[in-house]
Amino acid sequence: MKQRFLALSSLFACITCSVDANAQQTLAFHIGIKGGTNFTKMSSESSALEGKYGLGYQTGMMTRVDFNHLYVQGEVLFNKRKTSYEMKDGSSSKLKWNSINVPIVIGYKIVNNKDFNIRAFAGGVYSYAFNDNLSTTKVLQEGFNKFNVGITGGVGIDYKNFSVDLRYETGLSSISKEFKSKPHSFSLGIGYFLF
Repeated sequence: MKQRFLALSSLFACITCSVDANAQQTLAFHIGIKGGTNFTKMSSESSALEGKYGLGYQTGMMTRVDFNHLYVQGEVLFNKRKTSYEMKDGSSSKLKWNSINVPIVIGYKIVNNKDFNIRAFAGGVYSYAFNDNLSTTKVLQEGFNKFNVGITGGVGIDYKNFSVDLRYETGLSSISKEFKSKPHSFSLGIGYFLF
């Protein structure tokens, strides 16, 4: 709980500072749609388990507020996540779950033209998992924590109304209490700003 509060407080402070520092500049507000793929794996402090990356997908909406070179972007994304564990005895357990992710990032446009941007960004992400089909391993299923707070960062390119992001996301809190598992994910998203 303390980690969640600190992560959200830091994110809010960064956003407030960015808005104050750029308040005199013209604001531009955008809304768009987004979809893409994710590659997720679970880390574990248990030496008996080894996480493997699995391919999933994501889709949702995004908003962006531009302050010249700086911007704040928020998203609401439905994620289908897949991953697996391999155990030392040779057996494996597959994990599949759906989640709603709400990332909020602050970015900087390294190249800032009217029709073309190159960006870098970082921020926080809140995730709620549901409709889980976790494993034949009962211990994993019973210890699954549906709420997760994490951090994310990456790079992106904009061309006119199109946007492409490559990002990394890691959880700050454990999804599996028993094995101290945290999700790690790479995602490639393609978006289109409606205005």
